[in-house]
Amino acid sequence: MNELPIVVTCTDRKASPPAPHLHARTLPAAEVAERAAEWARRLRTAPGTRRLEDLYQGDQWRRALALTAAASRAGFTPRLYVASAGLGLRQVSSLAPAYAATFMPRHADSVGSSTTETGIWWDRLHRTGGSQRLPQIAEAAGQALVVLSETYAQALHHDLAALAATGADTVLIGGACDIDGIVRVPANAALRKALGGTLTSLNVRTAASWLEHCTPGRLTTEAAQARFAAWAAEAAHREHYARTPVPDETVISFIEKMTALHPGSSRTRLLRLFRDEGLACEQKRFADLYTQTMGRR
Repeated sequence: MNELPIVVTCTDRKASPPAPHLHARTLPAAEVAERAAEWARRLRTAPGTRRLEDLYQGDQWRRALALTAAASRAGFTPRLYVASAGLGLRQVSSLAPAYAATFMPRHADSVGSSTTETGIWWDRLHRTGGSQRLPQIAEAAGQALVVLSETYAQALHHDLAALAATGADTVLIGGACDIDGIVRVPANAALRKALGGTLTSLNVRTAASWLEHCTPGRLTTEAAQARFAAWAAEAAHREHYARTPVPDETVISFIEKMTALHPGSSRTRLLRLFRDEGLACEQKRFADLYTQTMGRR
């Protein structure tokens, strides 16, 4: 059957707004283990569940779902899983309510203020029921394609190390650091022009490109790695922007103005409009200011 587990990260955008008590910011100030236990209790009693493949929204998620088609064309039987700070590791066919929780630091709904805390939180999610273990999934299939941002890879570091120890044929797209036993393809912004889309969806687009270059039915071969490396070297394009740095107040004013003019616009679209005006703002900073601005409403 040549099953290939594919792991991607969740997205901020949901098909429906979370209930107030399913925002991580509303958890009591306590030790990580205690907060995780309270979070699990809230999830168990929450109504309004839907399939995860229908819960998440946005370009990044559409591209993540498209990885299954790319994997099928490459000779695999894909099984898509989502790594979520609110739910743990689950198949996209499983059910869950809308929620707001993230590993991103300084975010209002962050579940931890350090990689140590987010690692503990991730471990606790496995004990709440419903969450699966990455090493066991990969070992059973003998292979895995894992697509993680740096922040999420840091939270899942112990799982990734345990995965490497299983000997499963594994490719990590993005991630935070190299791990012996895992083939890693670091995030490379120079490929954005060739792959298209935004930097937010760069990792999943890179994963699709890896599947296009791999030997049919085999996740990693020396020949495929050489093909991908040659393509990446040729396709790389360093982008330079002459944009004007601005203070937080200017960014906040822009967000307030544009959300009034274009209600329902995504944060990604607003950042694109902001940069189109020749203004500079790093993606994480814009996201923090967007959350801060919308939280005051």
